[in-house]
Amino acid sequence: MAHLPASPAAAAGYRVSPSPRSSPSLPQRKAVPSSCRAAGSSSWSWRAATSSNRTEAGTIVNPNDVPILSFSEVAERLDTFQASDARNQNYMAMYSSIFGGITTDPSAMVIPIDDHMVHRGHGVFDTAAIMDGHLYELEQHLDRFLRSALMAKIALPFDRSTIRSILIQTVSASKCTQGSLRYWLSVGPGDFQLSSSGCANSALYAIVIESPSLQVPAGCKVVTSSIPIKSPQFAVMKSVNYLPNVLMKVEGEENGAFTGIWLDDEGFVAEGSNMNVGFVTKSKELLMPRFDKILSGCTVKRVMTLAEQLVADGRLSGIISRNVSVQEGKVANEMMLIGSGIIVKSVVQWDDQIIGSGKEGPIARALYDLILEDMRSGPPSVRIPVPY
Repeated sequence: MAHLPASPAAAAGYRVSPSPRSSPSLPQRKAVPSSCRAAGSSSWSWRAATSSNRTEAGTIVNPNDVPILSFSEVAERLDTFQASDARNQNYMAMYSSIFGGITTDPSAMVIPIDDHMVHRGHGVFDTAAIMDGHLYELEQHLDRFLRSALMAKIALPFDRSTIRSILIQTVSASKCTQGSLRYWLSVGPGDFQLSSSGCANSALYAIVIESPSLQVPAGCKVVTSSIPIKSPQFAVMKSVNYLPNVLMKVEGEENGAFTGIWLDDEGFVAEGSNMNVGFVTKSKELLMPRFDKILSGCTVKRVMTLAEQLVADGRLSGIISRNVSVQEGKVANEMMLIGSGIIVKSVVQWDDQIIGSGKEGPIARALYDLILEDMRSGPPSVRIPVPY
């Protein structure tokens, strides 16, 4: 495995202190205790601390009971939190430029609270799927990642090739052969001011999440969202400011739907909460809303390329991107959501309107199968082998 670069802080001459409970190679600790004991205190459990010690309003019953913990005691409590099943995903490895390495200990997968990505939202992110030990469309996602960083005025801590190497090494260290890689660029920690001028170095983080099985495609309902859409300047950038997207998703779920659908400032169909929208028209065209006001999805672009096969065999008459009215969308033969997390998912109902036959569409299913095949056996331009 290639040598990981030193953290930007270390390279710039700043002192970087590794965890006092870890060696520079970041070995994984042994058995996680079921409870931990602060000096001179009774045993503690995370579940007890988050339930019985609080009033109905959520405040601590007796502020004088809040312990002052040493670093090792905090580390033990993080272990207990990790063992409490409070997390429902498996985090296999994390890279942080703050400590300049990779850890496979989920309890150590943390970032500084004064990182401006945390308290100001000054950060960008992207992802890549891991399928059969290969990273899918990493190059395409990484290009978008760096464009987002440029738009967000975040200086790169390393050059592109080094970032790419770090991401691949993180997946390699995780031993994960199916799941997802997520990564972030932040202006970094430094203070709690609005300006990033006090941040000495930008920060790169990456995490590998294991997902042993893919979601089974099934038809879903969507609703028109009442949450205001992001302005184009921010919609085309993949920043961490996802509160509108979250509220849109929650609104959809509260209305018995999978997610919401955004309309742009002219009333045309825009996108879903974190996915693109596509249609099959009455004339059998694959129709996508224009990308000039929304995030340009890597998966939807690949879908449009692979869909040429369906044009060739006559199942589609063409592929087009243009403005789509709500009325046109609701009377389409098929509607679908497209994104790296869901791949291709049929929409069978939009608000009160049944789409097409009300069942999963054949074109949506064919596109799902094409993408899945591409993830498993596509060309080297979209599949990078991970050296485990």
